[in-house]
This record gives sequence, structure tokens and C-alpha cells, in this order.
Amino acid sequence: MQNPLDFLHTPALNDLGFSPLDAALVLSLSFVLTSIIGWVYRATHTGKHYSQSYVQTLVLMGTVVSLTILIIGSNVARAFAMVGALSIVRFRNAMKETRDLGFIFMSMSIGMAVGVQAYGLAIFSALALCFLVLLMHNFKMFRRRHPAYRLQVRLPLELNPEDVFKNSFDRLLRSQRLLSLETVRAGVLQEANYDVVLKPEVSGQQLIEALRQFNGNQKIVLFLATDIDDLLNNEK
Repeated sequence: MQNPLDFLHTPALNDLGFSPLDAALVLSLSFVLTSIIGWVYRATHTGKHYSQSYVQTLVLMGTVVSLTILIIGSNVARAFAMVGALSIVRFRNAMKETRDLGFIFMSMSIGMAVGVQAYGLAIFSALALCFLVLLMHNFKMFRRRHPAYRLQVRLPLELNPEDVFKNSFDRLLRSQRLLSLETVRAGVLQEANYDVVLKPEVSGQQLIEALRQFNGNQKIVLFLATDIDDLLNNEK
């Protein structure tokens, strides 16, 4: 009686230079290691654009890369064929956060290490890179000592924002820069936009309360600089 697994030992498969057990080990290990990367990404994500689909793509990408590298091996013809096949693919999705690109390269690198069957290197590298990501996240490395804010304040047309807010800005801010000045509400009001850095002992609420005394109780909005960029992108 013919063994149902005989198809796994065909000459075509043997010519690739690896066994079904090798393929199963590569796929399993790359899946586990890239899943760890995915969990670390989720645990350290602080932005507003978390995507489950993106994390699943990280895992799938690393696993597929490992299989691709295993199939190519040292065969130059297969390598050129793979490059030709991938050259027709167009990726048009922009990265919403720059760190996402780093995780893509991390996943691909681990997949490549598993694909060349450097299992020890792959395991060590995955754990070491994940540890470094967690270290930077938990210790908030490279964070600005004084976060920048975007200030939007409305006031009547007859008031000059540079004169009206000067004393409050000098007392509460480390630095401020006027970005734009425009009319709103059909020309009834004007809106001034600033980049500001608060003094360490000053809160955003203190700044808003101080400015409200001079702008006729009109609208005042204070955002972290990255938050206002996200808001503007969503409104486009």
C-alpha cells in the first residue's frame, strides 16, 4: 500500500536541498519569533493608529521571508526569479508612524535568519531586539525633556496677539513661535497658531486660564505637537 506521505519525497522537493521537516521547522520558528515581535509592538505602541492588520502582516511577512530564503538557498537562478516576481508588486500604503518601518525590517531580518537555518542567531537576535525595544519604551529613552505644544487661540480682530499675550507668554512659556494668523467666523475673529514650550512648573490648564482673560473668552485649544498633526491629517 502506498504511503500517503510519499508525495513529500518527490525528486522535485529533494532538489530544493531541504526536507519537509526543515520546512516545518523554519515556518514554525519564524512564526513564533515574529509573533513575539508582534506582541512587543502592541505592548509598546503609544500612537493613535494601532492596526491589528499591520501586526498580523508583520508576522506573516517574517514567516513568508523565511520560506522564501529557504527555497532560494544558494541557487542564483531562483534568486533572480524571485526578484523579478517581486518587482511587479507595488506598495502604496504610507507608514503612519516611522517606528513601524523599523518593525518591518526587524521581522524581515529574523525571517531571513531563520530561512538560512541560522536558528541560534535568529532566536538570540529576536529576543535581543525585543529587549531593546522594551528598554527604550519603559525608560522613555530619547524623549524630549520639554514637550512641544501647538496652541490655537481666537480673539477679536481689533486685538494684536503679540501685544495682548506678551506678558503671559513671558511668564508661562520657555519659548513660543507664531506660525500663522488668519481670520475665522467670516472675518469676525482672528485665530493665531503658535508652537509653544511650557515652563516645567506650568500646566496646560494654567496657560489656558491666563490667556482667556485677554481674548474675550473665545476658543483656546492646546495640543501636543504630534496630536495636532494627526488631527489635521484626519481632516484632509
